[in-house]
Amino acid sequence: MPPKQEPREKEPREVTAFAVPPPPPVPAEAEEGREARDAAEEAPKERERERERPPERASSPGKRNGNGNGAAKAQAAEHAATAPLESLSLRDEPIPSVPPPPAAGPWRSYKEILAKLSQRVLEAQRPIRILQALRWESSVEEQFLRGKQRELPKVTYDPDLGFDPDVKIAEIEEILRDAERELGKNDRLGQILRQTAAEYRDVVRMLKGRGKRDFYKLSRVLYGSPKDKLPDGQTSVRDMGIVLYDVLTAIGGERLGPPDRREITAEMAAMELNARFDRFFGSAAIRVQVDDAILADAAAGSDYVKIRSGATFSTRDIDILEAHEGWVHVATNLNGQAQPVARWLGKGPPRTTAVQEGLAALVEIFTFRSSPRRAKKLNDRILAVDKAEDGASFLDVFEWYRTEGYEEDECFQNARRVFRGGLLDGGGPFTKDACYCKGIVLNYAFMRAAIQQDKAALIPFLFVGKVAHEDVPVLYAHVTDGIVKPPPYLPPLFDDMNGLAIWMCYSSFFSRLGATAIAEHYSKVMAL
Repeated sequence: MPPKQEPREKEPREVTAFAVPPPPPVPAEAEEGREARDAAEEAPKERERERERPPERASSPGKRNGNGNGAAKAQAAEHAATAPLESLSLRDEPIPSVPPPPAAGPWRSYKEILAKLSQRVLEAQRPIRILQALRWESSVEEQFLRGKQRELPKVTYDPDLGFDPDVKIAEIEEILRDAERELGKNDRLGQILRQTAAEYRDVVRMLKGRGKRDFYKLSRVLYGSPKDKLPDGQTSVRDMGIVLYDVLTAIGGERLGPPDRREITAEMAAMELNARFDRFFGSAAIRVQVDDAILADAAAGSDYVKIRSGATFSTRDIDILEAHEGWVHVATNLNGQAQPVARWLGKGPPRTTAVQEGLAALVEIFTFRSSPRRAKKLNDRILAVDKAEDGASFLDVFEWYRTEGYEEDECFQNARRVFRGGLLDGGGPFTKDACYCKGIVLNYAFMRAAIQQDKAALIPFLFVGKVAHEDVPVLYAHVTDGIVKPPPYLPPLFDDMNGLAIWMCYSSFFSRLGATAIAEHYSKVMAL
């Protein structure tokens, strides 16, 4: 019987010429897309296999592939390419956007940290009263006038500032260290806050030096000097003051309108301003009161305006006080106090003086409330400070004001502003009064640049509180995150800036046109 034979596998038949043709070549882009899809489909399966695979025993470093954990890194990188979210190990390190937990206590947001530091700055500066510390007793003026203005005033300052200056300096320096530690050196809002706090510290140091040269040195650091250059790097504040002196002296104010009769008493002025501020501020209770302790005719506080007892006013004076003290000084106080986070904006360190005083004077000009005499009075302050810096005494400055046509009581008040806290025999004035006309020029330039650069939205933020120009873009950038609130109180002309924009546009146009030459043409016509 023949042996059984193992069945043989069928040999494959040759493919005939009529077999299905191979697919056309796939473009490189499509091939890459298909590979990506295949990898994406394979990734879940691979992860499932990984979970089912028993864990391997950990090996000591350097035994695998001869380079420690190199293989593990390579595997992790390959896994990250297909599953980027799962490659993030929450157990290895924190997510980069989440700050480390505090050493003690609950987590605090950036806003909370900034608000807390702001409040500490406000509390630290609360007892610091610059003008009160520089106040002269009324008997000083009486003694000076009895002496026929031949002797320097006899001035003494109360040694009690209302706080211990050394303790206050130490308190503020602690705030500065905490602010840098909690916010970092490069935080822009933190930089503004630290500059503000540092100036309050230097103010305390300045007040400690009343009647000495140290007072003047710190005053010059804090408020500047007529010798300072404007941003063009060439023109000094003094240069600007001298040019304006010539221009304003040449204007005959008595021929431009009826004389300003000062027949309104301080009490009547307070009643009128109270009525006007009620209309402007609405529910915000603003008080206007008569005070016999202030040096100026009027002064604004956080929610009040004081009128000097015994002063008399014209209707124009009342209009100026409404705009200067109310629309600017009081409004920026209230706008700053309304800030829930950037609370330091409710108080004004020296770095904000040029913006504040210049803005108030500029609003007078924009609303046609000012006059050549008023403008000259502000400009003369630059020249008075400059003269005192260069060695003029109180007697010299008093006499200069008299030659400029001021009444005797005005001469004393104007000279007192320059020498309060400083050296009466010259060479060391209180330089704050050089800020007014400087601020007019710089505020105008800021507004004009904002309009030209299509950034007019920045202009209202000059009123968001007590600010320096460099603060404004930083503060505006933090409106969307709620750190800064837009200013609720604005002078009427800044609610709609169309008129302001066209005014500046034509002002610039006339300057470029060669207004002097054209004016000279009409001067010849009028001479006929």
